Amino acid sequence: MDKHMQLFRGTAFSSKSSKETQILKDHLFCINRDGMIEKIIAPEDPDYHPLLDAYQGKDNFRQLAEGQYLLPGFVDLHVHAPQWAQSGTALDIPLYDWLNTYTFPLESKFSDLEFAQEVYDDLVGTLLANGTTTALYFATVHKEASLLLAEICAEKGQRGLVGKVVMDDPEQNPENYRDADTRTALADTEEFILAVKELSKTTKQGVFPVVTPRFIPSCTDEALKGLGELAEKYDAYVQSHCSESDWAHGYVQDRFQKNDAFALHDFGLLRDKSVMAHCNFLNDDDADLFAETGTAIAHCPISNAYFANSVIPVAHFHAKGVEIGLGTDISGGFSPSLFDNIRQAVISSRMLEDGVNPALPAKERGVPGSRITVDEAFYLATAGGGESLSLPIGRIQENYAWDVQVIDTKLPSAKLPIFNENEDLHDVFQKIMYLTRPEHIREVWVQGEKVHSR
Repeated sequence: MDKHMQLFRGTAFSSKSSKETQILKDHLFCINRDGMIEKIIAPEDPDYHPLLDAYQGKDNFRQLAEGQYLLPGFVDLHVHAPQWAQSGTALDIPLYDWLNTYTFPLESKFSDLEFAQEVYDDLVGTLLANGTTTALYFATVHKEASLLLAEICAEKGQRGLVGKVVMDDPEQNPENYRDADTRTALADTEEFILAVKELSKTTKQGVFPVVTPRFIPSCTDEALKGLGELAEKYDAYVQSHCSESDWAHGYVQDRFQKNDAFALHDFGLLRDKSVMAHCNFLNDDDADLFAETGTAIAHCPISNAYFANSVIPVAHFHAKGVEIGLGTDISGGFSPSLFDNIRQAVISSRMLEDGVNPALPAKERGVPGSRITVDEAFYLATAGGGESLSLPIGRIQENYAWDVQVIDTKLPSAKLPIFNENEDLHDVFQKIMYLTRPEHIREVWVQGEKVHSR
């Protein structure tokens, strides 16, 4: 064994499939100098005890304490980084008003790099403390502040995928918050892509530039076409919003006489490295187009309860082969925690299945076959996010990055209700999913480096 190898011993939970969680009880996890899981060794493996003897007591060996468990780091597929400054406010007004009254004025302040530094620094630290090891960020229209966010991710050890937002249509965007013009928007995007690619050369866990038209209503046709060309030229990630609410979905139909998905596809914006937020109003043809192009959905269940006018049929889209991960959608979603969004994903799916209007007979009230389990929601937050980004993350298995959270169920101030020391481990897993708060997350590792501890 290489002397630069780190060895961890403990019990881990990881998705075996979208429906089944695998339990690796008392396994050894060998992490190489690149921060990748080189080998996972089960207790019955002949190498297990010799390795344990060789590493025990050394600096590069870590034995999890009793009551501690490993989870993969979470992958947050949709964060509006500047909106962290307004999280938890103004959630009771319609999307259009919310954007224009609160959100755009706040985002315009990020031309001030000191303000951007303060907010972004706090946000990246907060997400790491909540177990989020990879995040896909919308920044603002400002090239410098967007690059600053990528630099903060690099420095704090989070795997950041960052987009400079494009909003170039003078008709649709406020005068004090938009790109100067289409040409500038595209030139800034290209310079931003090159700068982040340069930064990524010295960043162990990776930072990635993302082509980011805010959504069709913010952009001219020329900008959308130019962004599709840049995505192609640099093989870059793409993110936007798609068919989120009645208003946004209807706007695109009026402008293009087609749904968001097909309009975005016409501009070259649906590709294997594309992640579209929300997607509540996709029809079957739209979903098939997503599956065919490899485009993923960022499901944001808390935000959807406030702004989407519907519950997205996750189970239905999954059954059609669409890749889906989970997003917090700060600040349309108030919580920076994917644990909270795992819980809400399950709750919302149950409400869709059972229906919510008691005036209707039970048989007519809901959409059958809509429920998802907590195991499926956990998959969305981990492996589903990794697959959506086509990166080897989100699972605790060989040849994946060592991105993990150490969860302590025996924390004196907030013990989880586990009263039987031989409790079924899948029951322990479910309690962790439903009851973990940030203080239970004792350590967070990204690409083999410890980036947070309590």
